[in-house]
Amino acid sequence: MTNLATAPDEKGFASLNLITPICKAVQEEQYLTPTPIQLKAIPYLLRGRDMMACAQTGTGKTAAFALPILQRLQKTSRAQHKRGIRALVLTPTRELAVQISENFEIYGRHLNFRHLVVYGGVSLNNQIRSIKRGVDILVATPGRLLDLIRQGHLKLHDVELFVLDEADRMMDMGFLPDVKTIESKLHPDRQSMMFSATLPDEIEKLSRQFLKDPVKIVVDPPSSTVEKIDQRLLYVDRENKSALLESVLQDETIERALVFTRTKHGANKVAKSLSKNRIRAEAFHGNKSQAARTQALEKFRSGRARVLVATDVASRGLDVDGITHVINYELPNEPASYVHRIGRTARAGATGIAISFCDAGERFFLRNIQKEIQKELDVIGGHPFPSRISPVRSGKGKNGGPENKEGAPKRTKRNRSAKSNGWKPSRYKGKKNPGNSNRPSRRKP
Repeated sequence: MTNLATAPDEKGFASLNLITPICKAVQEEQYLTPTPIQLKAIPYLLRGRDMMACAQTGTGKTAAFALPILQRLQKTSRAQHKRGIRALVLTPTRELAVQISENFEIYGRHLNFRHLVVYGGVSLNNQIRSIKRGVDILVATPGRLLDLIRQGHLKLHDVELFVLDEADRMMDMGFLPDVKTIESKLHPDRQSMMFSATLPDEIEKLSRQFLKDPVKIVVDPPSSTVEKIDQRLLYVDRENKSALLESVLQDETIERALVFTRTKHGANKVAKSLSKNRIRAEAFHGNKSQAARTQALEKFRSGRARVLVATDVASRGLDVDGITHVINYELPNEPASYVHRIGRTARAGATGIAISFCDAGERFFLRNIQKEIQKELDVIGGHPFPSRISPVRSGKGKNGGPENKEGAPKRTKRNRSAKSNGWKPSRYKGKKNPGNSNRPSRRKP
């Protein structure tokens, strides 16, 4: 693998030698300055190089491969390829597949390419009919693509450009065997690109199998991503989390909130509780049908739902404009998932706030998260449902403080009485902490 790529000296899309129809589409979307991943990747991809790129979602990586693909297809005669698939983008989730397809439609609006997105959970018939009419660019999830191949509805021998997006997520979801099967059906003389938020050994090994003399690009490691987000921590007993969430959401500055739970059942329960309290909320997870997930996402995007309660299926690849807050109702058990979750806010230069609830059983998760991001979350005191659990410190962080033998810092005046740091009391102000009761005292029996 070659050395790390460097960006061109010039700024702006004019420096990338993109053809006029693509530049026009980009300008119409009011994108003026390429992101680091675009500046570094596009020149190499236009020259036909294979690429291994490490970049978080929200860095502009979709355009980093979509724009070069459109340009390279435009410069190749259509007659040579008849109706075969010319570009294939493989991605782990249905939502991400739809978003990538929408990007191809936007950037290629002044070009004459046929593109299609295929994923499971919906009928095959419409997808089969579209394939028979001819498709230039196919965006697919692995399972549905293999179904179509095995049933004889499409072949991949004409694919010129292949993108494996969210490679580490593919690995986490157990899709690598399917990915390898699909790759084996591609023509060896192709241009290939892999994009991944992290580069574990298995992904490095896969890149050596899929790519030929690739250029390697690394942008936006997790620490630089999370530094852009105002990260706050609220200690709370587990039985008071629901009441605290309702209290937090009384803040009118929370215009659009993405709330994360660890389980599908938990997402349903939280969304139902919020709806009962007149907070417009929808649940979003893998047990929902595709139609239900699409409907929930559309309500969230349009503002008809102020809150989307999701499992980690939404933490990667979900691109919704204007998410002002991410709330970790339950902390993830994997530190990397925390980074992906909060990355749904503060996108495209916007500001964002991440609020995490932590109960006694989640202290271990919190410690690992703070170690991963190399900082301690700002503890918010003064909320209506404080907990007596000891704060977690990850050794001597920027806030200092020696740890005791349980791993929590020695109690100091500072961490006993944390300032509110912008906390706005809600209608719970003045009411007693319900302690171990299931609901706050305002609730009717």
